[in-house]
Order: sequence, then C-alpha cells, then structure tokens
Amino acid sequence: MDKVKVLERYLPAGAAPLIARWIDHFKCEFKISRNRNSKFGDYRPPFQGKGHRISVNHNLNPYAFLVTTVHEFAHLHTWNQHKNLIKPHGNEWKANFKKMMQPFFEQQVFPSDVTFAITAYLNNPAASSCSDLNLYRTLRKYDNNAATVTTIEKIPLKAVFKIKDGRIFRKEEQLRKRFRCTEISTKRIYLFSPVAEVELVDVA
Repeated sequence: MDKVKVLERYLPAGAAPLIARWIDHFKCEFKISRNRNSKFGDYRPPFQGKGHRISVNHNLNPYAFLVTTVHEFAHLHTWNQHKNLIKPHGNEWKANFKKMMQPFFEQQVFPSDVTFAITAYLNNPAASSCSDLNLYRTLRKYDNNAATVTTIEKIPLKAVFKIKDGRIFRKEEQLRKRFRCTEISTKRIYLFSPVAEVELVDVA
C-alpha cells in the first residue's frame, strides 16, 4: 500500500507526504509498532548491514505520533552528521528537531497549545528529551481516553492506587518532579512520574 495512505491513518491531516519523503530520502525502515509503556518511539542507526530504523507506537494520537516521528528523524539526521560523538539530546539534535518541525508549524497542523508547548520545550535547555512534562501533558489532552485516564498528580495525598502489573501503592509527598510512593505489600519506596497512569483502589 502507498506509504502516504498508511501514514495518513496515524498523522494529522497534511503531514503524511513529508514524512513519506523523509522515509525515502533517508532510506529508513519505518515501523508502526505495538504499544510500549517505556517509550513512544525509537531510532536505531545503521548496524550490521541494516540501515536506519525508526519505530513509533501505533496507539499515539495524531499529534503525539507526529512529534515522536519528527523526534526520531531528528536523531537520524543528527547521527548522519555527527555519528555517536555528541549527546543524544544535545544542542545539535535540538537544532535539527526545531528545523525539521518547522514545515509542520508552517502548515499549521498542530493546535495552538501543542505548537506553544513544542516551542517552549525547544527553547528550554533544561529539558533533555521529549519526556518534558509540559509537552507530554499537552499532547495527552488529545488522546481519545484523556477524560478517563487517572494519573498520579490527579489523585490526593495518601490515596491508594494500583499500577498495570497489579502492585498497589500509597501516594506520599512530592520530591522535586516525582512523587514518593510506598508499595503496600513490601513497604518499599518508589518514585513515580506525575503523569504515570494508575487506577484508584477503594480501601474502605
């Protein structure tokens, strides 16, 4: 099937043709992947006869899918320029990410709040990657299930919650950017991202 038609299923209107051209230009294997809780996308440089490889999770909303795709292509472009001689999310990568995002800004494919969040992220030298919480929160607003998702930062202090593997925790105080949480069964302390998805547990 035509690459553009496949990509149109996952990307905002108007974005697919340029992504398809990048796949051809960079001779990149582009894979739409299963959901991975640990990451939205992945870039792997040429290795043992294989060329550039990018994968992006299939279940991202169109804006998150595009931001992740450009993020990974910026890694590819930066690798072509510098190989492994620089930091993965250093100034060189940021410059390429900004430059490669520009056509989509010009096409106005993003809502204004997403454009603002991306711009703020790119202008913030303290943000090391797309784990930037402001950008993450803004993109998550466009998920189909956004209204029903419960995250750590939304639940009250001392609330008891369950994570996907079934373990149960109690929310404690915030330490800088993360929340300290106690696992009920072991009393061990874990640190959770404010945007970690959880399920409230009724302990009454």
